[in-house]
Amino acid sequence: MVTKTQYGYVKPASLEEEMKKSYLSYAMSVIVSRALPDVRDGLKPVQRRILYAMHDLGMRPGSSFKKSARLVGEVLGKYHPHGDSAVYEAMVRMAQDFSLRVPLVDGQGNFGSVDGDPPAAMRYTESRLTREAELMLANLDQDTVDYSENFDGTLEEPAILPARLPNLLVNGATGIAVGMATNIPPHNPTEVCNGIIHLIENPESTIEELMKYIKGPDFPTGATIMGKEGIKNAFETGRGQIIVRATASVEEATKRSSKMKIVVSELPYQVNKASLVEKIASLIKTKRLEGISEIRDESDRKGMRIVMDLRSGAQALVLLNNLYKYTPMQSSFSVNMIALANGVPKLINIKESLNYYIQFRQEVISRKFKFELKKAKARCHILDGYRVAIANIDEVIDLIRSSQDVDEAKTQLISKFSLDAIQAQAILEMQLRRLAALETQKIEDEYQNLQERIRYYEEQLADPHKILAVVSEETQEMKKALRGARRTAITGTVQEFTREQLEAHEQIVVTLSENGYIKRIPADTYRNQHRGGKGVVSMNIKDDDPVKHIIVCDTHDTLLFFTNKGRVLAMRCFELRADIARNTRGVPVRNVISLAENETVKSIIGVNSLKRPDLYLVLATKNASIKKVQMNKLSSLITESGQIRRGGLIVMKVKNDDEVVSAKNCKEDDDVMMVTENGKSIRFAITDILSRSRQAGGVRGMLLDKKDKMVSMDVVVPESRLLVISKNGYGKLTDLSKYRPQKRAGSGLKTMNVTKKTGTVAAAEVIAGSDEVYVISRKAQVMRTSLDEIRKTGRVAQGVRIFNPRPGDYVSAMACMREFKYEDQPEQLKLVGAKLMNKEKE
Repeated sequence: MVTKTQYGYVKPASLEEEMKKSYLSYAMSVIVSRALPDVRDGLKPVQRRILYAMHDLGMRPGSSFKKSARLVGEVLGKYHPHGDSAVYEAMVRMAQDFSLRVPLVDGQGNFGSVDGDPPAAMRYTESRLTREAELMLANLDQDTVDYSENFDGTLEEPAILPARLPNLLVNGATGIAVGMATNIPPHNPTEVCNGIIHLIENPESTIEELMKYIKGPDFPTGATIMGKEGIKNAFETGRGQIIVRATASVEEATKRSSKMKIVVSELPYQVNKASLVEKIASLIKTKRLEGISEIRDESDRKGMRIVMDLRSGAQALVLLNNLYKYTPMQSSFSVNMIALANGVPKLINIKESLNYYIQFRQEVISRKFKFELKKAKARCHILDGYRVAIANIDEVIDLIRSSQDVDEAKTQLISKFSLDAIQAQAILEMQLRRLAALETQKIEDEYQNLQERIRYYEEQLADPHKILAVVSEETQEMKKALRGARRTAITGTVQEFTREQLEAHEQIVVTLSENGYIKRIPADTYRNQHRGGKGVVSMNIKDDDPVKHIIVCDTHDTLLFFTNKGRVLAMRCFELRADIARNTRGVPVRNVISLAENETVKSIIGVNSLKRPDLYLVLATKNASIKKVQMNKLSSLITESGQIRRGGLIVMKVKNDDEVVSAKNCKEDDDVMMVTENGKSIRFAITDILSRSRQAGGVRGMLLDKKDKMVSMDVVVPESRLLVISKNGYGKLTDLSKYRPQKRAGSGLKTMNVTKKTGTVAAAEVIAGSDEVYVISRKAQVMRTSLDEIRKTGRVAQGVRIFNPRPGDYVSAMACMREFKYEDQPEQLKLVGAKLMNKEKE
C-alpha cells in the first residue's frame, strides 16, 4: 500500500526484509566489484582498470614514465569511483617484485620494501606498464572481450582483459570479501605454462599428473616449502596449509671474523623483515634464545642478509631450529583458492583453474579470428571492386568524366558493373597512382593473400581443436618470454620439531636425594674451587634427606634409573625441569618416573644410545653381586616413535636383603673395578662374567668381609686412574696400573687406608680424559675442583683433603665431568637446520 506524505509517496516495508536486501546488495558489491579476482584474468576490478588506464594513456614499456598521481586521477575520474589510496595501493602492489612473481607495473621511485616501509606519495613516484603486462592487454582492440559502461555511463571499459598471461596462478591473489576470503599463492610461470600445454594435450589428466609439471607455489621471496602434503591438498581441494621456511646457513669463524654466524638470505612470503629482526632481538633480550650475541641487517641491493653473531660454544643448528620454531622464519601460508567464475564466487582446484583459463583463451582467440575474418572479408570486398575497375578502367574513367556529380557517378558504377555502394565509393576515392602496373599487381597479391587468410580463419573457427592448438602455441611462445628459474625450493617431508632438536647440548649436574628429590642445573653454575674448599649449597634439604647420587651428563643423554626392585626406568635429561638457582630442592622423582610403592632409586647413569650391540650394561649390588647384559636389550625402553616406555623393564633379579648400588656401560674388552666401604677393591675382566638375560640375577663379584659392603663399581679404560673419596672428604688418585687384574669372586686388594680421620669410603670412580670433579655432601654442599689439585698416591695411602664438610656433614656422592663431542650426536639433529643445497629448481 502506497501512502502519500509531505515528502512524496512512501511504500511501507519490513525493517528485517529491507536490512536483508540492503546487506545482500552490499555483500555482492564487495564480492564481485572489489575483493575477489576473476578466474579468467586473475584481476580485481581496480587492478583491471589501472592496467587499462595505463594502456589508454600510452604508458607502455618503451615510453617514458608518467607520474603515478596522473594515473590515479585517470582511474578515479573515468572508471573507479572510490578512494585514491585504494587505487594507488593496488598499483604499488603490482609494482613490487617481492609481492608479485611477475610484476605488471614498472615503478620508478620508492614503492615500499620487505621491511614494511610505505611507498612514497603518488606525486613523487612514476610508473608504466611492464612487458609482461602487455600480455594481459594483447589483442584488446580486436573485439576479443566484452565492454561495459563505466560508473556514469559516459565511457566504456573492458569487463575482462584478454590475459594471455595466466595471471591468477602466476601472481596469485589475496582479498577479504563479506563472509569469504581468497588467498592464492604465486606459481612459477614456466611451470604453469607447462601445465597448460600438458592439459591441452591430455584433457583427462589427473591433478597428480599435473603436479609433475606444476610442482607447487613459487614465491617471489624464495625460501623453502616443507613437505608436499599441503601442496597436494591445495591443488586437489583448493584449500591447504603450506609450511614455508626461511633459507639460512651457518658460516664458520674465519680469520677476518672470529665469530660463527647464522645468515638468513631468504624469508617466507609476506614476512616483514624489520619485524622479524625485532622479534628475534626481543627473544634474545628475554633469554628465550640464548647463544646469539648480536643481530644486524646487512641487506643491500645484492640481496637479503640478516646476520646473527653467535657466542662462543653456541650450537648453531640447535639455535637455528629454535628460530624456525619461535619466529616467523617458519610460517604457514593458508591457501584458499576462491575466484569469480561466471560472476559467482567459487572454490576451485588447480585443474579447474587451468581449464577456466584454457576455455577463456579459446573464446578470446575465436573472437580474435572472427574479428580478423570480418576485417579480411571487408577488405576483400573492396579489392573485388578495385579488380572490376582495373579490368574496365577505360569505361570507368569515361563514366566518371561524363557524370554530372559524384552521386551520379556512384549510381552509374553500381548499375553498370554490379557493384554495391561501398565498392563504388572505394573506386571513386581510389588514387590515380593505383592504376600503375606495379600497384595493380599489389592489389592482386593482396587479394590472393586475403583469400588464404579467410580460408585459414574459417578452418580454425570450424574446428575447436585447432583453436586449442593455437592456445598451446601462444603458451609455448609466452613460456620462452617468461622463462625463469624456480625460486622456492620444495622438500619431501614436513619436519616437525622434536624436543631433541630444540634443546641445546649442555653439560648438566643431576642430583638425587635419599628421599627422592631430583634436580638438574648447568654444570657451570658451580665455580671451580681449590682442594680443601667447603663448596657451595646445591639444594635445600631436610636433615633426614641426604643427597645420594650425583652425575654429570649432557642434556641429550638418556637417564637410566635402577631401583631396589631390579627395574630400570628411563627419561631424557632435557625432560627434567631446569633449575636456575642451585639451592632449589628439585622435584620428587616419582613425578618424573613411574616408581611402585616401596620402590626407590639406587643408581643413575646417563647414556647416549640404547641400541649399540657392542656395549654392555654392568650392574653391581651392595652384597657384591655383579651382572652383565647387552645394552641393546634395553632398547625397548624407547618406542619406535621415540617415546619413553614409562613402565620400565626388569633388568636384574635382586634378593630381598640386597640392592643395586652401581650401574655402568662397558665394552667386551674392558675390566671392572669394584670398591667397598672399608677400602677394599678388586679388578677383573668383563669376560669373566657371562652375558645374561634381563630377568636373571647376578653372580659373585667379590668376597666381602663381615660388616663391609659395596659402594662403587666402575669400568677400567686405558690410561685411567681411580679416584677414591672418603666420607670426611679425603681423596686420592691412583694409576690403575697399580691394580693387578684378578679373578672374579676374589678378596681383592686394599685401595685406601681407612682411618677414623678419613672415615669410610663414600665413593669411587674411574677417571679418563676428565679434568674436573664434583663432590656433594649429605647436606647438599657441592664443590667443583680440578683433578690437578689432587695428588697421585699409591694404593694404600689415605689421600689428601679434597673437601672439608661442615660439622655433622659428610661426603655422600661424587661425579666427574664427561668429555662431550657434538659430532658424535645423531645426524638427524645436525641436518634439521642446515641449509638445503639440493633445491628442486629448474
